[in-house]
Amino acid sequence: MQPVAHNPIRKSPLQPASAPRRRIDASPKSNKSRVFSADAIRSDASMRRHPTLRGAINPLTVIPFQTMKILIATSVTPFVEGGATYIVDSLAQQLETRAHEVEILRFPLSEKYPELLDQLLAFRLMDLTQHGDRLISIRTPAHLLKHPRKVVWFIHHYRGAYDLWGTKYQGIPDTPEGAAYRDAIIAADNVGLREAAGLFCNSIVVRDRLKKFNDVDAEVLYPPLSDPERFYSDGGGDYLLYFARLTHHKRQWLAIESLRYTHSPVRLVIAGCPDPGEEPYVDDLRRSIEKYGLGRRVSLMSQWVTEAQKVDLFARCLGVVYFPFDEDSYGYPSLEAHAARKPVLTTTDSGGTVELVVNRRNGFVTPADPELIARAMDDLYQDQGQARRMGEAGTQRVQELGIHWDRVIARLLA
Repeated sequence: MQPVAHNPIRKSPLQPASAPRRRIDASPKSNKSRVFSADAIRSDASMRRHPTLRGAINPLTVIPFQTMKILIATSVTPFVEGGATYIVDSLAQQLETRAHEVEILRFPLSEKYPELLDQLLAFRLMDLTQHGDRLISIRTPAHLLKHPRKVVWFIHHYRGAYDLWGTKYQGIPDTPEGAAYRDAIIAADNVGLREAAGLFCNSIVVRDRLKKFNDVDAEVLYPPLSDPERFYSDGGGDYLLYFARLTHHKRQWLAIESLRYTHSPVRLVIAGCPDPGEEPYVDDLRRSIEKYGLGRRVSLMSQWVTEAQKVDLFARCLGVVYFPFDEDSYGYPSLEAHAARKPVLTTTDSGGTVELVVNRRNGFVTPADPELIARAMDDLYQDQGQARRMGEAGTQRVQELGIHWDRVIARLLA
């Protein structure tokens, strides 16, 4: 979802920097001495409400007749900024500009076997009935929290127990004990999802998984960018940009493999932070670059990238490549590419990305074959007029899919 994928949210223009949003944050990210417990959450001073808006309200902002006190709950992996973080912060900002009071509840989560079941129980034991007019749950397992007016905007399962079961990304032992562990996760999810007052998801891919594995129906609600106007095009450069967290299932290695088959001098820039424990993967990328003699054509930025740097990278690139394996949604890099009027090159097995990208209209969709991808890379480089037209078509595609915040807020608060 959004490498690092995204940087922390900027302050709302209606909320001065001197009055930051207060949030419940059990993560060590903001306070290394915090210990997760239900009692700590209940007694935390940050549970108090705060004046959301100070100063004049933008006259162009549509203010609902009735404002609400809204909780947004999510799990987090400490020290990792990804699409889920971006969705939560953007949603909070958009709600506040519409005069709602917002509290963000962030709970650290370890997805390692066998720790997850205890954490599912901890989420389920937390009753937020007395807090707020509505609870919006985002990242699993926040949908297990109790609230009579709980709405779930579901962005992905614990995939090792679902669509990645039986693959090398499973992460759970393929044993009778592991199978029972998986069954317990699915049973818990069934309870939390079916009791929700409203169930939404971020893509057709996730909608279909929810129906297949949990037998529930969800409405697709695509997550927009918080401020797409920041992005712009500075013409077509000579490089393709792969901007995402550095982790194996994002498949930056496939972009490097493909570049070796190109006939044009097109370059590749890979930018993003490695996920925790993925340093060996980054080393493998460097070895591949050296092995194929691509040192002059591939730039690997394995580091935190500022918002200003990111916007500049998108502005000057020829196009954006994004090759995740069966991604839960279209991925924020694809949406950012279209905000910058750049085409997107992706693969048929990339999951939600193909919901946004239409082959030869706003980008290329090819099989995950390095030689076929190389042809598309060459096409973009050799016909930059086509690349510009595809980039312009991307903005139209975003509009066609109804990817905007007015729709999101209206559905979540209906």
